[in-house]
Amino acid sequence: MTPTQTLTLVSHHLCPYVQRAAIALAEKGVQFERVDVDLSDKPDWFRALSPLGKVPLLKVDGGGEAVVIFESAVILEYLEETQANPLHPGDPLDRARHRSWIEFGSAMLNRVARLYGAVTEADFERERQGLREGFERLEAELAERGSGPFFDGDRFTLVDAVFGPIYRYFDTFESRAGLRMLDGLERLGKWRRELAGRPSVRGAVSDDHPERLVRFLRDRRSHISGLVN
Repeated sequence: MTPTQTLTLVSHHLCPYVQRAAIALAEKGVQFERVDVDLSDKPDWFRALSPLGKVPLLKVDGGGEAVVIFESAVILEYLEETQANPLHPGDPLDRARHRSWIEFGSAMLNRVARLYGAVTEADFERERQGLREGFERLEAELAERGSGPFFDGDRFTLVDAVFGPIYRYFDTFESRAGLRMLDGLERLGKWRRELAGRPSVRGAVSDDHPERLVRFLRDRRSHISGLVN
């Protein structure tokens, strides 16, 4: 990034995809401004910037006409190409494998959304079982990779940036809804605890994030709304 270039991350306080970008920026030591928007009442300036009407957006201003990048995967790759402290492996095959597990993380996030959006108990249980199976598959992958604290051993990578926001949901699911979907997954639990203590992961959300998430879940009028206390 040139000395005159500024980065602005347009975000929403609960969006896990925004958190990915915020974590990557923090890990790379890049200064940026963060601007939150209310997605239930999108301002006109945001509608003009976001072709899909979603966050995150990364606004790159080099002193001339600002360029807006959208979609978290594209933002992460842009940061890898332009910023120091790479979070992808150097080997092309390892890099491709990491990108595959990032896609797996996105699929898990979609299932999390279906879980908290499920209205009937039967739908909720189906999504819960699907999540458990996904995490069991991830546990098996971690077993093959050794005993390092992160996905790829001792080195924090973009896969870790993706899964930190996922595990944050389960902190609230466990403490406020009594849902214990990750019990018995030893390696995953160790990884999850390591990510929870990482400054970049903690700093990707505001201090009141747990209460904001609880309010969001209560307002869903879905099955999980009745479980949250």
